Amino acid sequence: MTDAYIYDALRTPRGKGRKDGALHEITSLRLSAQTLNAVKARNNLDGHAVEDVIWGNVTQVMEQGGCLARSAVLASDLDESIPGLAINRFCASGMEAVNLAANQVRGGAGEAYIAGGVEMMGRVAMGSDGAAIAVDPSVAMDSYFVPQGISADIIATKYGFTRDQADALAVESQRRAKAAWDDNRFAKSVITVTDQNGLPLLDHDEYMRPQTDMQALGALNPSFQAMGEVMPGFDKIALMKYPELERVNHIHHAGNSSGIVDGAAAVLIGNKEFGEKYGLKPRARIRATAKIGTDPTIMLTGPVPVTEKILKDNGMAIGDIDLFEVNEAFASVVLRFMQAFDVDPGVVNVNGGSIAMGHPLGATGAIIIGTLLDELERSDKETGLATLCIASGMGAATIIERV
Repeated sequence: MTDAYIYDALRTPRGKGRKDGALHEITSLRLSAQTLNAVKARNNLDGHAVEDVIWGNVTQVMEQGGCLARSAVLASDLDESIPGLAINRFCASGMEAVNLAANQVRGGAGEAYIAGGVEMMGRVAMGSDGAAIAVDPSVAMDSYFVPQGISADIIATKYGFTRDQADALAVESQRRAKAAWDDNRFAKSVITVTDQNGLPLLDHDEYMRPQTDMQALGALNPSFQAMGEVMPGFDKIALMKYPELERVNHIHHAGNSSGIVDGAAAVLIGNKEFGEKYGLKPRARIRATAKIGTDPTIMLTGPVPVTEKILKDNGMAIGDIDLFEVNEAFASVVLRFMQAFDVDPGVVNVNGGSIAMGHPLGATGAIIIGTLLDELERSDKETGLATLCIASGMGAATIIERV
């Protein structure tokens, strides 16, 4: 089997997913095309250099509908001979694009790919695709469907996490993100987004709130308590599934949950011959990939079993991993991961995460792979694992090694 290497990883800054956000006037198509152009320009690639563009995005309607990957190729400086594949594994779409590209290279189906994703959450509202898992009673009732916020609160209840623990993790995420930006740790990865005239729009993560403290978070009301306890009463559904719980403890709110933002990210993946052809030095090898299905009600516990799976399948132990990126969809997701593996919080999300900087659904999986690679290089570590929880009960993971 051929090795698949990461030659470059970049992302846009994450803009507030609101009408007053800096990226609001940029379409998903244009943001994707700018990201693809940056990969081509930074690596001096021919327009036909890669086999395919695999592009994740979650809400595939309106401007994110059709095959956005192909549209982005046609809107970019890449040749029209490159096709495009749009994929959706919910929050892991960007990671799955990378993993799929890596496994194509490993299997000999082309020398190189650009993989990543985009989500313009301020322009295409989450849930506007009318997903069957939420609206079709034939599957929603049998799977005991509840919204993700309720799932996060179920995790907190089941595994004993308090509001203070969740808030403390959120404060630390904000602190680490600010420290990372102040120290220019993202300089290698973050590109500047420009408008149609080439003028800069955004060059930093716009969503961060570095002034956040425990007192400010303590003043926020739980975001999912009303939908759980009053209407439409999702707590009752949860307790039907998990009768051992007396009640659901609602600890999550806007401050300890991931931010709604706009953003895109891309990873350039190729074999050794591709790098030699273009004079590129590989930065890391993609050692392993994995995905798994999990309980669709509690839904967000996937990082634990998928990490167990990827380690077992590759003859590794948790101690073989130097750094972890665990997507901060909700505070309880990361707390559960650290609890399950008894890992040092100091090696998890070293530069902050989605609570501080936001979670552009289709892009985040590619973002955290790039963030992990940058930090491995900065701290002179060797091996890292990135993982995400996924809506409807799934998990995905990628292990990378510096070369």
